Amino acid sequence: MQTVQASVFKAQCLALMDEVARTGRTIVVTKNGKPVAELRPHRAPRAKSIIGLHKGRIAVTGDIVSAAATGLWKALK
Repeated sequence: MQTVQASVFKAQCLALMDEVARTGRTIVVTKNGKPVAELRPHRAPRAKSIIGLHKGRIAVTGDIVSAAATGLWKALK
């Protein structure tokens, strides 16, 4: 993990943000030699539920109702 003094972070903030986005590595910001903050890449939060996870990504291209009328469901009885 790379460490950077707060004064250096203040002067090079945008460049350090670009570096973190490019490399994916975390940078620890220190003040008086003690860590005070971490700059790390953003990761999108995980979905809380799988319901609706693929909304807008899946399309039904055929007739999904006629399969029930073919008698295939009788095999389940």
